[in-house]
Amino acid sequence: MRLAGRLLRDGWSVAGTCRREDKRQALVQQGIDAHLFDRGAPMTDPATALGGTTHVLLSAPPDAAGDPVIDHHADDIVAAGPLAWVGYLSTTGVYGDRAGGWVDEDDALEPTTERGRRRLAAERAWLSLWRDHGLPVHLFRLVGIYGPGRSAIDQVRGGRARRLDKPGQVFNRIHVDDIAAVLMASIARPNPGAAYNVADDDPAPSHEVVAEACRLLGQPIPPLVPFDEAELSPMARSFYAENKRVRNDRMKRELGAELSFPSYRDGLRAQLAAEGGR
Repeated sequence: MRLAGRLLRDGWSVAGTCRREDKRQALVQQGIDAHLFDRGAPMTDPATALGGTTHVLLSAPPDAAGDPVIDHHADDIVAAGPLAWVGYLSTTGVYGDRAGGWVDEDDALEPTTERGRRRLAAERAWLSLWRDHGLPVHLFRLVGIYGPGRSAIDQVRGGRARRLDKPGQVFNRIHVDDIAAVLMASIARPNPGAAYNVADDDPAPSHEVVAEACRLLGQPIPPLVPFDEAELSPMARSFYAENKRVRNDRMKRELGAELSFPSYRDGLRAQLAAEGGR
């Protein structure tokens, strides 16, 4: 939606898919030609939906059966060409665990979680369409996404913030507006087959991010909780199963992308300022 907003302001025609009728109607009211799509409900008229398309962004996550877009509409997307650009939103989970070491796009892909393995399989499936059919696929490997409504500030305000202590554990993050900016930069400089890490410059422990949000809000900083003693869902615990620092040099060098929020500190301060400093 952040990318769609930028494109609409630049005069593009934007179409997309969603999974519910109420959401579809809301998107139409925002000037987006929306179509229903889900694993169990492919688009009923993909040729019309894709008619006139020049650029495609793929954000549907793979499930246990694979990538739902490829399974239902790969042939339709290939037939819609010639396309100028196709982007696939993946994850740095495809690199697996590096015990806190740095990774870049040339490192081996060795996912250690089921989510990471699914993403790698999806990446390879989309790249096969580039090799076999010339589909101009670009891969964007995202780190943890944050922004207004989905940040440590919102967690602190909602009473959900915890500071987990797992010594040596760090994460990169990326502000949602920086993701949109990187995608815009790639659209302007297409390079089919390329993969880009989309990450900030400041890998840091999650408890430091919560502490910064508390300081900005003038709230008490919660005590550290040893990771082994924390009650976490399997999904939440899986995020701590891998530990790495993600390099973003290629994104900057090849696309000329400049981060508005190179650190979580910049993103949190900007969010609070946009809200009037509340």
